[in-house]
Amino acid sequence: MRIRATVAAVSGALALSALAVPASQAADGHRDAPAAGKYGFSAQERTAAPKAGQRALGAKAANAVPTLGKVVVNGGKPIVVGSTNAKKVTIAITASSDSGIADASTILWFGDAIGDGSGYAFFQNEEAATCKAAPANATTSTCTLTVTVDSLELINTDARTWKVGAAALANDGEVVVKDASGTVKVQRQSKVTVNAAPEPVKKGGTITVTGSLTRADWDKNKYVGFGTQSVVLQFRKKTSTAYTNVKGVKSSSTGALKTTVKATEDGYYRWNYLGIASTAPVTVAGDFVDVK
Repeated sequence: MRIRATVAAVSGALALSALAVPASQAADGHRDAPAAGKYGFSAQERTAAPKAGQRALGAKAANAVPTLGKVVVNGGKPIVVGSTNAKKVTIAITASSDSGIADASTILWFGDAIGDGSGYAFFQNEEAATCKAAPANATTSTCTLTVTVDSLELINTDARTWKVGAAALANDGEVVVKDASGTVKVQRQSKVTVNAAPEPVKKGGTITVTGSLTRADWDKNKYVGFGTQSVVLQFRKKTSTAYTNVKGVKSSSTGALKTTVKATEDGYYRWNYLGIASTAPVTVAGDFVDVK
């Protein structure tokens, strides 16, 4: 059975309970509800905010709700997860308030709504964000948090676009929350190998280039052959730093790669896979062939 850890908030602390999901259910996309965890701010946290002492002197107006700006996940790149690893990603939230920003919160999730049982979620690792005010504008801060995406908590149908929730707490206790403040792709990691032979080879002779394309299988927690994928064979001259495309091939049903080329000059051969929506692109260091 596939075991999933579910996190629930209990009296301000976090308690772990195990929820077993049969492998057959996991494979066909059956999901448990997103786990409960740290996201947003409690009434106690709002009360404990630094308050109006950091507001401009003489400010009499009612507190304004803070505003969310840019939310950047993993430096703007997809989150690529292998078969048995946990990927910690940074989320940077920019927010503004007349009183300044005290804290931020985040969540990565998919589904119709958080907690409705239609998807899953990963929560922030920290109890509080690290917030730094802009040098020329103390009312705007960028707050950073991390979220760990664990392959052992994923199934293959999770390779999709996830939503990013963001919340910000102002120094005056006001809060803004936007459950879908952005999106990020979560992708299965791919790997490719290459071997060019014989080495050395006579000029004009035949070089056979082989290899294998695999990708992470989150249901099985291992890498499996990735079949019927378009992969490009590339070549770099010994005296050059740039690769050029030679030909395209399709991987076999088991992910095997094989083609032949004529030996013309010394250089390096490699496979280049451009990826698909669910699976990250990958290339490999070139295999050198000495042409005599």
